[in-house]
Order: sequence, then C-alpha cells, then structure tokens
Amino acid sequence: MNAYLVRVGIDITPESGGWVAPVDPETHSFAYVPIVEKEAKGKKPIRTKYGTTYDEFKQVCDSLGVELPQKLVGQKSHLDPDFKYLTYGDEDFRGRPLQGLVSGDVLAFYAALRPVKPCIVKLIYALIGLYVVDRVMSAKAVPEKDWHKNAHTRRKPDDTDIVVFGKEGLSGRLERCIPIGGWRYGAYRVTEELLHDWGGLKVSDGWIQRSAVLPWFCDPQKFYDWFKKKKIALVSKNN
Repeated sequence: MNAYLVRVGIDITPESGGWVAPVDPETHSFAYVPIVEKEAKGKKPIRTKYGTTYDEFKQVCDSLGVELPQKLVGQKSHLDPDFKYLTYGDEDFRGRPLQGLVSGDVLAFYAALRPVKPCIVKLIYALIGLYVVDRVMSAKAVPEKDWHKNAHTRRKPDDTDIVVFGKEGLSGRLERCIPIGGWRYGAYRVTEELLHDWGGLKVSDGWIQRSAVLPWFCDPQKFYDWFKKKKIALVSKNN
C-alpha cells in the first residue's frame, strides 16, 4: 500500500482564491470550498458546459454563519477533489507520483480552515476526505460521458493530467473534519503525537503548508488503521 497526504481547498493566497473556508471548532462541521479555476492566458480552456461555480458553496457557508465573499459569487471553481463523483485530478510535477497509484492505495485530503467561534488558533488544519483508490487514468483517456466528473476533464487536459477514482463505500468527504496540525517551529505542521500514531511522514517534521511535493506516509497501513478507528462517515457529496 502507498498513501499520500494531499492539500486541497481554497486558501488566503490569491492564486487559490484569497479566502479561507469556515469550520466550527467545537463540532468540526466544515465547509469544503475549492480553489479558483484559472483561465489566464496559457491555461487549459474550460469545456464550458461542464464548468462549476462557487454558487453551490454558498449554502454550506451560510449554515456556519459565514457569507461567501462577493468576489467569488458566480466565479468558476476548480472543484477538485469532487467528492460527489469520488474523483481527484492532478498534473505536472505534483501529480507525477500519483500516476503509480494502484487499487487499494490511499489519498488523504486536508485543508486549512478558519474557526467561526473563539479559538486559540487562527487556522485549523484538518483532514476533510479520504479515498481508497479504485483506478488512475490519464485525463485524456477519460470517456466523454465522464468529463463532468472532475475538474481536469471539465477543461481540455494535456499529457500530464491524471484522474484518480475512489472506491465507492470506502471513499468520500468526511462528515466532520479531523484536526491534524497547528503552528510550531515557525510553520503549520502535523502534531508530534499524530506523526507518532501514523508512523511518520516523508516530509520535514510534519510540514503541511503548501508545497510542490506531496507528503507520503512512511507506514500507510498504520495511518489507515488509525483513520478507520475514528469511525467518521465518508459521504459522496461535496457539502
């Protein structure tokens, strides 16, 4: 088994959307809000009829007492992972390791979230979803009937785009998130306790801020056993 820790979701950087999605620090209810879809010169064109927008994320933000920023209303979203269809796409250097995934491997998705109630931390880094891999395909090989299922086939892919499909019943968005890290030694990192419980990560002292290289678990089975003990339901929907 192989397993990777994959950062997803909107964050404060302009290229990712310039905002942070909300979380209730007491109940761990959260809003999954994806990054923006880039349509700048040189980017892959969107297949218009398959595009997604931020409007579908307004209701879940409202339920947590937070208003979706006006700058995002009506804007195109890069909905990836798409928990409704249990897909995740990637490309170029970051996505290269995922080309070797096989059935039974694991992707654990995490995001930075902003508490909606008084909290001792400014951001909560938390697991928000998990896939047990069913198969991996070149995005170019995905049939037209499935183009609507992932952000990397909603636009015209190139040779570096891949799409991972999760196994039904074993994959999805978490009903409530699992906090995994905080600020220590000048960066956001996985807690030392969890690094021990997981069997370690191939990344400098649990670093979980954005990077071009996906962290992978030193002991994937130990991580997956830890996750299953949490007994948190996985759902096939984005919010």
